[in-house]
Amino acid sequence: MEEVKIYDTTLRDGTQGEGINFSKVDKLRIAERLDSFGVAYIEGGWPGSNPKDMGFFEEAKKMNLQHAKFASFGSTRRATNKAADDPNIIALLETETPVCTIFGKTWLLHVTDVLRVEPEVNLEMINDSVAHLVKNGREMVYDAEHFFDGYKDNPEYAIKTLMAAVEGGASSIALCDTNGGTLPSEVTTICEHVITVIPSTVVLGIHTHTDSSLGVANALAGVEAGARQVQGTINGIGERCGNSDLCAIIANLELKMGYKCLPDGNLKHLKDLSNYVDDLANLHPNTRQAFVGESAFAHKGGIHVNAVQKVSRSYEHIEPEKVGNKQRILVSDLSGGSNILMKAAEHNIDIDSKSPEVRQILSELKNLESEGYEYESAGASFELLMRKTVEDFEPSFELEGFRVVVEKRGDGDCFSEATVKVNVNGTTEISAAEGDGPVNALDLALRKSLSRFYPDIKKVQLRDYKVRIIGGDSGTAAKTRVLIESTNGEKFWGTVGVSENIIEASWQALVDSVEYILYEDKEKGKKK
Repeated sequence: MEEVKIYDTTLRDGTQGEGINFSKVDKLRIAERLDSFGVAYIEGGWPGSNPKDMGFFEEAKKMNLQHAKFASFGSTRRATNKAADDPNIIALLETETPVCTIFGKTWLLHVTDVLRVEPEVNLEMINDSVAHLVKNGREMVYDAEHFFDGYKDNPEYAIKTLMAAVEGGASSIALCDTNGGTLPSEVTTICEHVITVIPSTVVLGIHTHTDSSLGVANALAGVEAGARQVQGTINGIGERCGNSDLCAIIANLELKMGYKCLPDGNLKHLKDLSNYVDDLANLHPNTRQAFVGESAFAHKGGIHVNAVQKVSRSYEHIEPEKVGNKQRILVSDLSGGSNILMKAAEHNIDIDSKSPEVRQILSELKNLESEGYEYESAGASFELLMRKTVEDFEPSFELEGFRVVVEKRGDGDCFSEATVKVNVNGTTEISAAEGDGPVNALDLALRKSLSRFYPDIKKVQLRDYKVRIIGGDSGTAAKTRVLIESTNGEKFWGTVGVSENIIEASWQALVDSVEYILYEDKEKGKKK
């Protein structure tokens, strides 16, 4: 099986994205994960641009990588410097990485109007910089910045810039679609020409951006045309609209194009890696992301669900488990009996396809959704709905009442306090708590009142809280839907509440959240 080497630039190009900021520790943790995943190259940063990246490379020297090589990134020397005296080139060598990557100008527009040097001087800068780093024992990757724009403007000069790097000793040349505006057909044509020009000993690479939403397509087109190194970032993070998404690229290369990118068996960790990077970047995962998103293999329409129940590949282009994902069955007013049965099976709820409970649940679901409930992101609430219909479900507590006070004095901050009175197996418990807001106070008071009976409830926290107004024509009297995501540190679950009163809607979602995890804990206890 032919190999395509993955060059990951999440830690450098990815950090140029708006809102992306990794600490030095974050970068080291991601580097460890990328190495265990099995990428060939990890570009750690630009040591000449900031102290944090230099600090990263100092710590990276202590790491014992199993699969990847570290690469440091920089530019060609300045026109007025010798390569040996150029601060950027010196900084690259000081990182002691086995690989150095430098970019140079291939588009005459940049040479004459940005660098403001003669075209021949630019060629000398590329050649001298590459040659000096090779002389110092570095494997050299040359990034031909704006190559496709430069080629379309003046193909003869663009090729000359590549040959300057090749003659300097570059072992690979990455063609960069820096502005992200090239079409796949253009990438194919241009890459096919470059392959005929550069020596066969030089690896052709492709580095695309997704400003036209074509980053992945262009990267794959480059591989089809002969590129054997692909640069990109996990989840496609990066400047402007982002880099090409390595999650989609790797999955397509391995599963659909027959190339080997990773050690055997590692592709199944793709979704975990995607989530890990998002977590450290403090980003919510893109649920619609190809291959690894939560919605990538989610089925909602009754006809679709009925089909995948019989033959999964009828509506799934790959087996989701191959990339560490899983099939999900959604429930909504578009659901049919197949949705209910598959959802019940997912939660080990015993229900026969001919049972009247199937129609009962379906009818209740459609009625609730017509009132504003939404269960696609509130799986825990829907599981409780099914259990209450099919099983002899006993609630873990009963509400006797709650009160929420919000007070603001003058120009000071708002003050929120909640009092909750519950009954647990005949015992009444009253608790009060202060919070950052009324819902936070209510949540704290509820868990406080239950903690004497269910100590593990202290581990539960609200992870996310979303409010949506349903039917805005009623103004402030409109219904409110509240979606809550909770966690106990081990798993996440979603619940929903709907009411004209935002506090009541929040209470419904809070109660479902608590009831769900208490039920789960009871079931675990029975199995021990």
